[in-house]
Formats: sequence, C-alpha cells, structure tokens
Amino acid sequence: QVQLVESGGGLVQAGGSLRLSCTASGRTSFRVSDMAWFRQVPGKERAFVAVVRGSGGSSVYADSVKGRFTISRDNAKNTVYLQMNSLEPEDTAVYYCGVSNNSLILGRLGDGENYVYWGQGTQVAVST
Repeated sequence: QVQLVESGGGLVQAGGSLRLSCTASGRTSFRVSDMAWFRQVPGKERAFVAVVRGSGGSSVYADSVKGRFTISRDNAKNTVYLQMNSLEPEDTAVYYCGVSNNSLILGRLGDGENYVYWGQGTQVAVST
C-alpha cells in the first residue's frame, strides 16, 4: 500500500521561506512517477503548484509561483521537496503532494485527476 507523508508546513511572515517534504513508501521505486505539489484553500478547488518529472527530472510550475518556488526530488529517498521563498499571504493553503503511477503526458501534468496517490496535506500560513 502506497503512503505519502508530508511535512514542513507552518506559519511564516510574508517574505519568508518554508521547505515542504513528501516521502513515499509502499513501492520499490517511484523513479518513473511524476511527483507534484498542489494546494487548496477553503471553498476552492485544489490547484496545481509544481511537478517534477520521473522521466528526465524536468519541472513545471504554475505561473503564480515561478521564480519563487523550486521543486526537486531525491529518488534514493523517494522524496519530493518544495522550497518556497518570498512567500506571500496568497500562498496560504493546505499543500498536498501527489504521485502518478507512471509518467504523464505533458498536457496532464497540472490535472490532479491524473495523480493516483495523495498525502494528507500540510498547512502553510503566511502572515502580513
């Protein structure tokens, strides 16, 4: 049974930084899987933040976080990270990591429906 455990959320002032981690278990390897971060605020749908490809390791970002957030992965540890800098109050949300079964086609990377496994979420709050 695949499990994802997230950590690293918290309360930070605007302009500050946080680093989220998500570790996957229950499968020998997740090397071919795409690993992504989404976020959700109350009353809104879950929104794509960033993804790092299993095949080749390239990354894709939502426009709202480009230049501020960096996604990375450590395949030896089955872990994906999200380094968040220059945080803004608008970044306040519950952040979820999602992992696909296999490599997704480019056009499906931002759609949460294509990620099979999800973590429990970690709260990020950015104060003014």
